[in-house]
Amino acid sequence: MKPYPVRTYEDVREALLARREIALLDVREEDPHAQAHPLFAANFPLSKIELDAYTRLPRRDVPIVLFDAGEGLATRAADKLASLGYTRIALLAGGLDGWIRAGGEVFRDVNVPSKAFGEFVEAQRHTPSLSAEAVQTLLQNGDDVVVLDARRLDEYRTMNIPGSISVPGAELVLRARALAPDPKTRVIVNCAGRTRSIIGTQSLVNAGLPNPVAALRNGTIGWTLAGQTLEHGSDRQFDAQAGLDQASLDASRSASRALADRAGVRRTTLDEAARWSAESSRTTYRFDVRTPTEYERAHAPGFQGAPGGQLVQETEMFAPVRGARVVLFDDDGVRANMTASWLAQMNIDVYVVDDATGQELTASGSWRGARPEPAHTPALTADELAALLANPSSGTVVIDVTSSANHVKAHIPGAHWILRSHLSNDVDDLRTLPDARRYVVTCATNALAPFAAPEIAALTGKLVHVLEGGTSAWIRAGFLTESGDARLASPRIDRYRRPYEGNDNAREAMNAYLEWEYGLVAQLDRDGTHGFFVI
Repeated sequence: MKPYPVRTYEDVREALLARREIALLDVREEDPHAQAHPLFAANFPLSKIELDAYTRLPRRDVPIVLFDAGEGLATRAADKLASLGYTRIALLAGGLDGWIRAGGEVFRDVNVPSKAFGEFVEAQRHTPSLSAEAVQTLLQNGDDVVVLDARRLDEYRTMNIPGSISVPGAELVLRARALAPDPKTRVIVNCAGRTRSIIGTQSLVNAGLPNPVAALRNGTIGWTLAGQTLEHGSDRQFDAQAGLDQASLDASRSASRALADRAGVRRTTLDEAARWSAESSRTTYRFDVRTPTEYERAHAPGFQGAPGGQLVQETEMFAPVRGARVVLFDDDGVRANMTASWLAQMNIDVYVVDDATGQELTASGSWRGARPEPAHTPALTADELAALLANPSSGTVVIDVTSSANHVKAHIPGAHWILRSHLSNDVDDLRTLPDARRYVVTCATNALAPFAAPEIAALTGKLVHVLEGGTSAWIRAGFLTESGDARLASPRIDRYRRPYEGNDNAREAMNAYLEWEYGLVAQLDRDGTHGFFVI
C-alpha cells in the first residue's frame, strides 16, 4: 500500500484562510457525507472518481486532501487519483474524527457553503419575506401578484406553489421586468426551502426591480407546514422565445454590471480564459450560466454548462477546489454578472467574459468531460445477455452498479445492486451475491460498469463481462425490466434524501431542516474560514 502524506486540521484551515488552492474531498457516499463534514469539504464519492475527476479537478497537481470516517475509503481513493495522474495527494490526519478532535466545526446536509451563505445574506441584508399564509391570502384575494419559482424546472414539476411560474435563479433578474411589467405588481420568489428564495429575492432587490419583492418564507416546506396545497406536474415557464424589451434589458444589464463591479468581479476574454485553463500553476473553472437549451445549442469550447442559479446553490459540487479561479459566460450581460456578484461575495476569485461573439460559440451538445479509459473487459450485447439469462445452466448473475434510485426504478430482471465503493475484501456486500460462473456488470449507460468490472473480476476470480450500452441498451432492445429493492447487496447510502424532496416528507424532518438552516450563521462564526461578505 502506497504511503501518502498527511495534512492536519490546522494545515487545512490555514490554507483556507490564506485562499490557497485546496480540494478537501469527502470520499464517502452522499448520505454519510450529509451527516457530518467540514464546511468546504466537497462530496467526491470513491464510487465515481473516474467519472468526475477530470472535470471537477482539472489541474493534475492541485493540492488534494482526502478523508473518510474510518472506513478505509480515503486510501483507496488516493490510489485511484494517483493512477489518474494526480500528484499532490494527502490524507486528512485522523479523518473526520481527527477534524472533530482538533476542534473543527462540522456541518450537516449538502451544498452547505451555499446554504450557509444564503442565511448569511438574509442576516446581513434583512431580505424581505412573507409567510405562506400571507402569500396564499394574496393569491386567494386576486391581488396583483406573481410567484416566481427559482428552482430547476424538474424540481418545479415535482411540486410548486399554485399559479407560480418556473424562472430558475439566474433568469430572475433577466426576466422579472417582463413577467411583472407593472411596477405595482408584487413579486414573490420561492424555492423548496430557503436559499434560492433568499438569493433570488435579494438579486431582484439589488438589481433595482421597481416592484415590491419578497421571498416566500421557508418555500414549499413552509407552504406544506401551513397545511396548504401544492400543485404537481405543472409546466408553466418563462417564455424563452419572447423578446426582451430593450429598455428593461438595458436596466437589468446596467444594474448587474454595477453589482459585479461592487463585488470585485473582474473581466476577461474567451482567449485569456483558454490560456488560463492550460496553466499548470492555477485551477481555472469555466462555466456557461445560460439555460441548458441555450448551452446545448452553441457554447464556447471548454465551458461547462452550469445554470447560474444552480452554480450559486451547488458551488462546491461544480468547483470543489477552494481558491480556484472561476470564469463565467453569458450572451446578455445579466446572468453572468449577477451570478459572479454572488460568487465573489462567497470569497471566490471570479471573472466574467466580455466581448464574445456568436461566431466563437463553436461547440454544441451537452457537456462531455474527459474521462480515463477503463481496463478492457469483454462485453456482451443485450441479446447475448438475454440468451444467457434464459438458460439457467449458464450460471449468469447480473450486477448493477448504477445509482440505487435508478436500480429501484427499473433494472434487468434478477439483477443485484451493489455500491461500487463496497467492492472490497473488507466489506461483505459482494459475498452476499449468489455464486455464479459469470457475472455481467451493468449500469444505466455503461459509464461506470467498465470501471467496476475489473474490480469484481479480481475479487471473485470469475469470468466477468460488461453489458454493452448498459441497462439503457437492454431497454432499447425491447427487453422487460423489473422494479423494486428485493436484491440490494448494499445499503442505499449513495444519495441523501433531502427533507424538502418529494410529496411524502415528514413534518418533523421539515421542521428540523428549517431549524438547521436557522443555525447556520452561528456555525459560520464558529468555523471562521468562510470569508463571506455582502455588498
